[in-house]
Amino acid sequence: MTNTSFYSESELKKLGLKCYGKNVLISRKASIYGAEDISIGNDVRVDDFCILSGKIALGNNIHVSAYSAVFAGNVGIEIDDFVTISSRVMIYAINDDYSGLCLTNPTIPATYRNVISGKVIFRKHAIIGSGCTVLPGVTISEGVAVGAMSLVNKNLDAWGIYAGVPCRYIKPREKKLLEFEKQMKAERNDD
Repeated sequence: MTNTSFYSESELKKLGLKCYGKNVLISRKASIYGAEDISIGNDVRVDDFCILSGKIALGNNIHVSAYSAVFAGNVGIEIDDFVTISSRVMIYAINDDYSGLCLTNPTIPATYRNVISGKVIFRKHAIIGSGCTVLPGVTISEGVAVGAMSLVNKNLDAWGIYAGVPCRYIKPREKKLLEFEKQMKAERNDD
């Protein structure tokens, strides 16, 4: 067996994930917290120095690029099929209240904190550019492309290209990739 930087099948089993599919590549340099709450589909790759934490559901054909973090807490983050998370993307389903009306950080008792939370959802064929931040409660609809270094603090409508801080609609995104999805599935005899 060739030694790679990804966990072997036997090592994946030992991680204690809730479930995982075929062709799952997780870097040995990734950090996983709460593995029992993480579900992973088929053909998923998680690169070096990524953090997966909390209740996470990853669909099929997903890539989480190096240095990205998915902080789901108990609220959850759901990432549908064919989603690409570029490098250095930060996704938060939970976050401290920065208003100054409470204390912040996990060393503080809950009585003195106000944790803001909301499930984050990425629909099929979304792509998030390098260096983006996604805040709690956001749904990134099907086919959305978010430009590098953007702040996503609200729901994004399907098949749009967005960018900026905070991100705003730029123009529509082409749907040609849907034809390629059908072709690929037909070649592999997928449903």
